[in-house]
Amino acid sequence: MDTTILTLRVPVDVKQQLDKLAYATHRSKSWLAGEAIKQYLDLEAWQVGEIAQALKEADAGDFASDAEVAAVVEKYAA
Repeated sequence: MDTTILTLRVPVDVKQQLDKLAYATHRSKSWLAGEAIKQYLDLEAWQVGEIAQALKEADAGDFASDAEVAAVVEKYAA
């Protein structure tokens, strides 16, 4: 996999946590930071995709009926 360099500033406590985690896991700080960024980006991309799909459905008028909503409420009501 091709890589590139990314320089960023983080709070001192974040850097210290990264140092400790790298030591404990025998991973490089670079690897851990890259994995954290990748997981964040994957989650955000999924979330943006879900929102876009929901907006598309809403624009098409694809809503739950009153009966469907009532059934879900009844199912989970205490």
